[in-house]
Amino acid sequence: MDAHTSPQLEEMLQNLIKDDRIKIIVNCQNLDYIASAGLGVFMAYIEDLRQRGGDIKLSNMKPRVYNVFDLLGFPTLYDIFETEDQAIHQFSTPN
Repeated sequence: MDAHTSPQLEEMLQNLIKDDRIKIIVNCQNLDYIASAGLGVFMAYIEDLRQRGGDIKLSNMKPRVYNVFDLLGFPTLYDIFETEDQAIHQFSTPN
């Protein structure tokens, strides 16, 4: 995900939020690369989602992609799960 493809993610997040779908899981299984533009999209929407009672959870990250997130401190901001099922379970478990 780079400056050319991150607008697709942004549009999808905007549509989900517009439809009041605020508990979002992003399965990163097919993500091989993420640039700052892609990371910026996640940062642009997280605060609004959390204020509405939602969140973004990430799953199925390849080690090299996780390393980028980790270097930038994203694991302290986002829940990152090995599997999508774990992320779903986290949303369905009361706090």
